[in-house]
Amino acid sequence: MNNVVPIHGGSPPRGGVQQIGFDRLELNRILDLYGRMVAAGQWRDYAMDFGKDAASFSAFRRAAERPQVRIEKCPALRSRQGMWTLFGEAGQVLKRGHELAGVLSLIERRLLKLVDD
Repeated sequence: MNNVVPIHGGSPPRGGVQQIGFDRLELNRILDLYGRMVAAGQWRDYAMDFGKDAASFSAFRRAAERPQVRIEKCPALRSRQGMWTLFGEAGQVLKRGHELAGVLSLIERRLLKLVDD
């Protein structure tokens, strides 16, 4: 009943990392894109999931739907096809890569608008 679970410790557990997460620069880049998509009226909600194997950021048009896109970081795939994956609404892989910027570029194209003179 009185189990004390340390929130932060000096060194990682013996088995390695317990949870994968985003670092500050990655999260800033993702949330910057999220803010621009909200301002454009395309996204309204998001969710983050941190697990043993991967961390993911999901963006929703409406809170009650499937995510429109999901950005996943899986460090185990770093040396193969890249640790970043962009999934579409139906779960299909839209893009993989070693760099977050390259994977997000597919979404950022939606924000570009042609201006007529």
